[in-house]
Amino acid sequence: MESWLESMLAVLALPKFGLSTVFVVAFVSATLLPFGSEPAVFGLVKLDPQLFWPAVLVATAGNTLGGAVTWWMGYGAERAYERVKHRPADARVLKWLERFGPPACLLSWLPVVGDPLCAVAGWLRLPFWPCLLYMAIGKFARYLTMTALLLWVLPGQFHP
Repeated sequence: MESWLESMLAVLALPKFGLSTVFVVAFVSATLLPFGSEPAVFGLVKLDPQLFWPAVLVATAGNTLGGAVTWWMGYGAERAYERVKHRPADARVLKWLERFGPPACLLSWLPVVGDPLCAVAGWLRLPFWPCLLYMAIGKFARYLTMTALLLWVLPGQFHP
């Protein structure tokens, strides 16, 4: 089992490419694709612990930029929808997001609902830059927490 985990970490982290791989994986995982980037971050940091902070920051940047792309996708989808329907969309989630505004993007780190939340923020035309800031804060907290948890709280679970 340990050799399987070690080989999986090596494949996910792609040490030959390191931080650029983490950036790409984090970016892609934030664009509505059901893909997690935490294993790539963890794998790289497990192979080279000195890359903890660079990996967390690069993953945050990639995931935040992916969230920005998702925001713009939502913005474009809303504009296309309005042209076809000629009436505003009405849903409970939309009203909730309108009430909380850009701070709701702090929840963009949540699995399953986080990335669509960014799209809905764009759909509602919430201000881009405040949304991006809240996305970055939420995503940074996720990568910091998940990577630290895997490295220091559960270190016996993952032997090199």
